[in-house]
Amino acid sequence: MAQVVDTPAAGTGRYDIRGLADPDAVAPRTATVAGGTAELDAAELSTRQINLELRRLLHDEGVTDVTLRNTRAQHSIAVGLLLRCRIRIEGSLGYFGCGLIDGPEIHITGRVGWSVAENMMSGVVVIDKNAGSLTGAALRGGDLVVRGHVGARTGIDQKGGTIIVGGKAGSMTGFMMQRGRQIICGDVGPGVGDSMYDGAIYVAGKVASLGVDCVEAEFTDADQELIDRKFRIYRLDKPDSFRKFVCGRKLWNYDSLEPNERKLVL
Repeated sequence: MAQVVDTPAAGTGRYDIRGLADPDAVAPRTATVAGGTAELDAAELSTRQINLELRRLLHDEGVTDVTLRNTRAQHSIAVGLLLRCRIRIEGSLGYFGCGLIDGPEIHITGRVGWSVAENMMSGVVVIDKNAGSLTGAALRGGDLVVRGHVGARTGIDQKGGTIIVGGKAGSMTGFMMQRGRQIICGDVGPGVGDSMYDGAIYVAGKVASLGVDCVEAEFTDADQELIDRKFRIYRLDKPDSFRKFVCGRKLWNYDSLEPNERKLVL
């Protein structure tokens, strides 16, 4: 086991010689609990202490509704939560917020950094302002709603679920998308749907360019019903019309052998 030390930068936490959090850290027990609700002020807490306190409240105290304040845009907050609950985060988060979750409904009133809701299995994450690049990376299920703009490669390697963006999206949106849906209300940068395998991308604004094997498809009544339903649930302003983009399926199979493969066969 690595040597554990106390450092001035660590605040109240204990860190090993590499600067990593002590795996034996315990929840600070600073939240105020009232029945099934709780309020947690994270102004003096480290990332690990915040996450430990959230787990204590949800699993040990039976709390189902948590308000989290003063996160100071720390990274990796509210990750790995695998149960139904509601969490309101007042303020902004850094990188990898709300990743690896399965069930929670999370509302973030500020902004978020890279890779929010990465690998989310189910649940809902709503962000009132902007999100960074890689929003919803490898998303598997649930709804991810960003009322503002998002950065590049939104929904990269998306495997399911729905991503809704109220503003603009950056380049390579839907890169390597495998399944699921993206609904973009604003303009989208170059490379939309590059190398996507399946799924659908709906865009109301201008598209700078399509990526490899991404083509425009017919917009059906079923597509309209989906968009109407999602926008009604989250009380979003809906643009007048959308265009639909899907995989052209040219990359599903090789048309010819690669040079190295040809040598092996011949």
